[in-house]
Amino acid sequence: MSNPDDKKRVGSVKTAIDILTYLRDQNGATLTEVTNAFDIHKSTAYVHLQTLLDEKLVAKEENQYHVSLFFLDYGTKARSSRTIHNLIKPKMRRLAEETGERVQFMVEEHGRGIYIHRSRGDIGIKASSRIGVVRYLHSSAAGKAILSQFSNAAIENILDQWGLPKQTPNTITDRSELYDEIEQAREQGYAINKEEHIEGLWAIGAPVVSQDDTVLGSLSISGPKERISNDKKRSELRDTLLAIINETELENRK
Repeated sequence: MSNPDDKKRVGSVKTAIDILTYLRDQNGATLTEVTNAFDIHKSTAYVHLQTLLDEKLVAKEENQYHVSLFFLDYGTKARSSRTIHNLIKPKMRRLAEETGERVQFMVEEHGRGIYIHRSRGDIGIKASSRIGVVRYLHSSAAGKAILSQFSNAAIENILDQWGLPKQTPNTITDRSELYDEIEQAREQGYAINKEEHIEGLWAIGAPVVSQDDTVLGSLSISGPKERISNDKKRSELRDTLLAIINETELENRK
C-alpha cells in the first residue's frame, strides 16, 4: 500500500532542488526573494533554506543564501568518474596548442550536453560560460557529433523531451534539417556548428567512442567565423582534431 506522505515528500525534494537552482541562477537570494519567487509562505521557505543550510548544500552570508562550495566536490567526483576524464585532458591541451583555438570536451547526460573540460590556445576566444553549464545537443558541433552516434529512435526521444529551441537566427529548428546534418556527420565523421549557438562562432566537433562503440563524449574546436569558415583552415583543424581523437581512442583501448 502506498504511503499518502510519499507524494508530499517527493514534492518537498523537488521544491528544495528548485530553490537550489534559483539560488544558482540568481547568484544568491534572500529569504524574502525566495518566498516571492516560489509563492510560498515565508515559514515554508525558511524551513527549506534552513534544511539546505544544515546539510551544507547552501551557505549564508549576512542575509543572502548561496549555493555551497560543497557542490564542487560532487561535480569533481562526477567528472572524474568518467572513464575518459584523465586521458582527454592532456590531449585537449595539445590540441589547443597545435591549433591555437579554443577546445572543449562534451559528454551527454539526460539528453543534454555538458562541457566538462576546456582548453584555450594562443588565439582562442575566451569562453563566456563556465564548465558544467548544460547545453542543447542540436545547436553545437559537439552535440551533433554525439547525436550522430545514437540511433534515430534515441534521437527522437531526446527531441521529444527537449525540442529544438532557437538560440540564434542560425539554430536548426526543423527535425528533417537536423537529421540531414546528423547523417552528414555520420558519413564524414564530424559535425559543424555555423553560428547556431552563438552568433559569430563556428565550431567543428567529432565523437570519441570506446572499443564497444559507446559514446564517451565529443571533442570540438571553436573560433570566430572568419577563421573557421575558411575552407583551408577548417580542413586543417578537422584533420588535427580527428588525428587527436583517433590517438585518444587507441590509447583508451589499451
